[in-house]
Amino acid sequence: MHESASTFVDNWSDLVARVLGDLDLDKLAFSTRALRRRRGVPDALALLRLALARGPGGLSLRDAAAWAHLAQVAKLTDASLNERLHQSCEFLAAVAAAMLQAKTPGCCFRWPGRILRISDGSCVSKPGSKGTDWRVHAVYDLGAGGFSHFELTDKHGAEALDRGAAIRGEIRLADRNYSNAKGLRRLRESVGKTGDADYLVRLRWSSLRLRGADDKKFDLAEHLRNMPADKLTDDLVVWIEGAGAPMRTRIVIRRKSEEAAQAERQRLLSLARKKGKTLDPRSLLAAGFVVLATSLDAETYPADELLAMYRLRWQIELAFKRLKSLLNLDRLPARTEKGARSWIWAHLILAIATDDYSQGFLDSSPSGPARRPIQPVDLACPEDRHPAIARSSLGTHRHRMPQNRRRPLSPPAR
Repeated sequence: MHESASTFVDNWSDLVARVLGDLDLDKLAFSTRALRRRRGVPDALALLRLALARGPGGLSLRDAAAWAHLAQVAKLTDASLNERLHQSCEFLAAVAAAMLQAKTPGCCFRWPGRILRISDGSCVSKPGSKGTDWRVHAVYDLGAGGFSHFELTDKHGAEALDRGAAIRGEIRLADRNYSNAKGLRRLRESVGKTGDADYLVRLRWSSLRLRGADDKKFDLAEHLRNMPADKLTDDLVVWIEGAGAPMRTRIVIRRKSEEAAQAERQRLLSLARKKGKTLDPRSLLAAGFVVLATSLDAETYPADELLAMYRLRWQIELAFKRLKSLLNLDRLPARTEKGARSWIWAHLILAIATDDYSQGFLDSSPSGPARRPIQPVDLACPEDRHPAIARSSLGTHRHRMPQNRRRPLSPPAR
């Protein structure tokens, strides 16, 4: 049975007032040519509600038109509704952009004055497709606990670190797909007038053309091969070539455990066999290391802190997983370009509104600032926290306690 968000909202006016504020929807709809003639649709607010009913509401065009008539939202046929939604793509994108622009950047308690944001993308396919048809590019604000940027492109829209403007004090995290010279340079240059921004991205052994401090070509794969077996971490400065003048960057290398390295090598071999390709031996070598590139200085940000910071990147993976498992973003029913765009943008609008509503939970105890710091004794000796625990044995209640063996920041199960 298809699960969907409820389309019958009792406090619709209050929800709109909180999420959209003083945004003039009618003016926005007129400027984007979404509502030039109001045949059957009284205003832009009704058009937005129709898009939400068709998108995350999970209704077919016929059911959405019938629901709109019963709820006295609009009076139109399913064919007219389809045409309205096709014309509302730019309107829905503008609504999402206005909602994101009104959000306040989150603060970082671990690194004061800095704002941690993560770039990543997620693919959406139309019915019957075996590949990628649409790509949602996003930036996730860790301090605010929600998305700060959305961009929708077709399958040809490549992932780039500068999708989503950087702000003063930002540190942008990203995976291997974002480790290219043009993207890194554009991110740094985009904040030339507004302040300083830094990046922390993971590298492939062949991602960048590098030059060492001696002005000679730097072979990252050869450096990994010659790294002493007893050396777990390496930290060095190199220069990135291409897309302009050489750019200084810092490389942080951490050797994986033998178990983790072997698992990654088996994954790469399996993927190569599936695609019928021959795997480069240097890829098997690099599978035993985590390699990061950053513009952050070594004095303020030691290697161990950067490695811990990069582990937070999984938060955007979890956010995308919620979009697909809870809002059903991966169940695109539309086959036309405009139909798909309006359907996806309606989901992203609901995702932004959900982030806004979740702040009430994040700001309250025990999730918010009111929570006291966890001390080592809290995890080691439960009886020291409450006398009642000391009077009973934990073993007698062990069958009631959920056994969660995953780390809080470990990657989601694939």
